[in-house]
Amino acid sequence: MQPKPFLPFGGYPTLKSYQLAEVVYDTTVVFCERFYRDSPRMREQMIQAARSGVRNLGEGSGAAATSRKSELFLTNVARASLRDELLPDLEAFLRQRALEVWGANDIRALEMRRRLRHPFAPNIHAKPGVVVLTGLDGLVDFVQKATPETAANALLCLLHQTTWLIWRQMQGQMKQFEDEGGFSERLYQRRVGRG
Repeated sequence: MQPKPFLPFGGYPTLKSYQLAEVVYDTTVVFCERFYRDSPRMREQMIQAARSGVRNLGEGSGAAATSRKSELFLTNVARASLRDELLPDLEAFLRQRALEVWGANDIRALEMRRRLRHPFAPNIHAKPGVVVLTGLDGLVDFVQKATPETAANALLCLLHQTTWLIWRQMQGQMKQFEDEGGFSERLYQRRVGRG
């Protein structure tokens, strides 16, 4: 039996990179509404970068049916929107307010990343009246209430995790393209097989 010419596509909602990018988008909207209320242009640009990240992952997955090249291109657009647009804007937010950008090995960043790995992080006990990140599912609420420095750094931690996953996804897409070829190659093989 001949393989179908269409390549596997879709399924992006199950990808961890897509799920995290959705949280980045939702959290960015809340962050911008809170901290850029009086700067509509900045708010729109940051929200658009976050939206581009999540939507290009979905579009790339759909494009995979007929073009691995398009899938890889759109996945990279998603990564660039998050890493090269949104991330520097958050770092600028902190720098312009003389707030600290937590380094990768800062104990606060390490703890934040640990909590963001789980929908509800284990062994986190929130005290009444204290703002605590209880896991990925609580990030939007956390960013609504945390100090500006903590809110921005929490979103930065998630962005670093998300863009790293998207980079890994791109590496997998490239390997799959190299190993299996693309849509045009499959169509050619089917035509040759009929002759």
